[in-house]
Amino acid sequence: MISTALALQDATGNAVIDISTMIKAKSIYNARNEMSDQEFADAMFEYSAHLASVTATLVTNALLTPEQIKELLSTIHEMEAMGKDAE
Repeated sequence: MISTALALQDATGNAVIDISTMIKAKSIYNARNEMSDQEFADAMFEYSAHLASVTATLVTNALLTPEQIKELLSTIHEMEAMGKDAE
């Protein structure tokens, strides 16, 4: 249980310092004075979505084995197919 908590903590921290996340943050920071309020809000939304996506990916990889991830994706595809059949 402690190892899982530490893996989650590492995954979250690694998402924040991920190179692509840092590039987005730097870009927003450097351009903040030239952006309109709407552009800034859009950039922050994009950054937040990116950070959440990277965090979710790293957390999934920390909690599940590659085989479990394959099974999860297979189940998701099956559920999507069932939803399309129901339409």
